[in-house]
Amino acid sequence: MTGRLTDKVAVVTGGTTGIGLSVATRFAAEGAAVFVTGRRQAELDGAIAAIGPGAVGVRADMSVLADIDRLYDAVRQRHAGIDVVVANAGGGDFAPLGAVTEEQYERTFGTNVKGTIFTVQKALPLLVDGASVILTGSTTSIKGTPAFSVYGATKAAVRNLARSWMLDLKERRIRVNVISPGPVETPGLLGLAADAEQERQLRTGLVASVPLGRLGRPEEIASMALFLASEEASFVNGAELFVDGGAAQF
Repeated sequence: MTGRLTDKVAVVTGGTTGIGLSVATRFAAEGAAVFVTGRRQAELDGAIAAIGPGAVGVRADMSVLADIDRLYDAVRQRHAGIDVVVANAGGGDFAPLGAVTEEQYERTFGTNVKGTIFTVQKALPLLVDGASVILTGSTTSIKGTPAFSVYGATKAAVRNLARSWMLDLKERRIRVNVISPGPVETPGLLGLAADAEQERQLRTGLVASVPLGRLGRPEEIASMALFLASEEASFVNGAELFVDGGAAQF
């Protein structure tokens, strides 16, 4: 590795599995001190062991403001500032319009929108001038998906947050960008299926929607995150960068 994040401090929320874990692992390999959050202690411990030396795990539900405060308290105990924040924690599940419940709405917006807002807001006192903020979006921010409207709405909100925040933070030269993955082979994606047959159908349908003819890999999203975190992206700001194999591009 080239050490593109040597001496940098990075926070990756939702970093115990899938895309978040790949991002945290890549950042650590590039020299960053990485703080990772997750809701389940066993998975968090496993992720920290996989990432290796320099990684710190903080058990946190990013929809709970006290948990976000605890995350940044942990950073303050070890470092004076943060160079990169990856607001990745999120999730969703299928429900057609007639079956959407208040609980599903509150859970999905609570993590994906409220959690993203306060993850970034509460990082501001620690973010160094010129820092990079990376939000995890989705191709659902611009495309309709049957039975997935609540999730898609949250990701459309995330995309607009980046547009507005780059203006709020321009005096500090803090860049805010969105990575919008297409279908990526992660436990979270495949976990949307209720059983093996449904998983097979889900996988087949998703692969058919991608011009490259396959699902993405978490490592491919991590490569984009590394680019945005590094000086190579010093003039990239307010953008939504799709890593989707072309799925949302036609």
